[in-house]
Amino acid sequence: MNILFVVCGEGLGHASRSTKLAKHLKENGVDCIFAAYGKAYSFIQNQTDCKVYEISREVTLEGTGGYFSITETLKSSFGIPVSLVKSFITAWKIIKKENVDAVVCDTMFAAGVASKILKVPVLFMTNQNYFSSLAEPDVWYWKLFGKVIRTYLSIVPKKILVPDFAPPNTISGYNFRFTEKDKGRYVFIGPILDSAIHDVETSEDIVFASFGGEPFKMPLYAMLKEISEMDSSLEVEVFSTSPGLPSEGENFKIAGYVESIFPYMASAKLAIIHGGLTSLHEAIYFGKPVLLIIDPYHPEQGNNGRKVEELGCGMMIRGDEVTKESLYEAILSCMKMEVCDMRGLYDKECGAENFCRVLDEIVPEWKK
Repeated sequence: MNILFVVCGEGLGHASRSTKLAKHLKENGVDCIFAAYGKAYSFIQNQTDCKVYEISREVTLEGTGGYFSITETLKSSFGIPVSLVKSFITAWKIIKKENVDAVVCDTMFAAGVASKILKVPVLFMTNQNYFSSLAEPDVWYWKLFGKVIRTYLSIVPKKILVPDFAPPNTISGYNFRFTEKDKGRYVFIGPILDSAIHDVETSEDIVFASFGGEPFKMPLYAMLKEISEMDSSLEVEVFSTSPGLPSEGENFKIAGYVESIFPYMASAKLAIIHGGLTSLHEAIYFGKPVLLIIDPYHPEQGNNGRKVEELGCGMMIRGDEVTKESLYEAILSCMKMEVCDMRGLYDKECGAENFCRVLDEIVPEWKK
């Protein structure tokens, strides 16, 4: 059986979860093929020995000063119709050439249309069909965009896969809206984690910090260094390869790129991260309180942060309002939290296993 993963390249979360799924499927005798672009294209080539095609970008996310900007994004989006056509043609050719039996679109749209026309089953993976930011919670363009996405999802895929816990524990829960008609088409398959995470022992030695490399976040890393100099009990380790980071100090270390982040996250007494779903699932798995530094204009992170606070797993602060004093106070408060123990959910809601159950439904012969 051949499965084609068509993967969004905005960030590496999409590529990360798709390659983990492919690894699980390959162990069950399935041949996996990828189509991606940007950093995701290179990432997939390094993470798997699967065949990887390059496909056109369908959306361009832009910002100002490191913050997400809808204005700049729209300016960069005039070429979207052409990009969608190019993406459609590439996907069509791959499906025909590789005799694809099912297509998994991870937040990519044109390939789903090509698959539907070719009568190849489509699964769409996403952690969002509703868009809202902390700074602009109820503006017309997010409402319109969400309506367009939900219409597409109601027509094209056979199932929509949400790589997150089922309600009421869905970390991305505030990023979804359902009609009664479409509710049954959404399947909460659970987090998709690397199996190596289960073999890592936990401790409480460091303050783990990895919250992106956008320009507005560089001063925050400098604040962390100052805080580590002020409070010698805080051993801060930063995991970033972005330019502009402060120099190392006695209690402030820069790890940069590491092959596996798990041993470091597992040794944390606090994880300072952004609001991306993959890193949240990993930190919560290890039982770490999370301090989220949120881009207030990002249409996903703030809603994830709301749910994290509601579940008692951590707290969030706006990246445009934080000071050294407020960051230090947030670190101390977050470290004192008795976080909600969600470990048992990971055993019951394994994303890779539940993905295979959905695959059983749409392509019953895949195991034959």
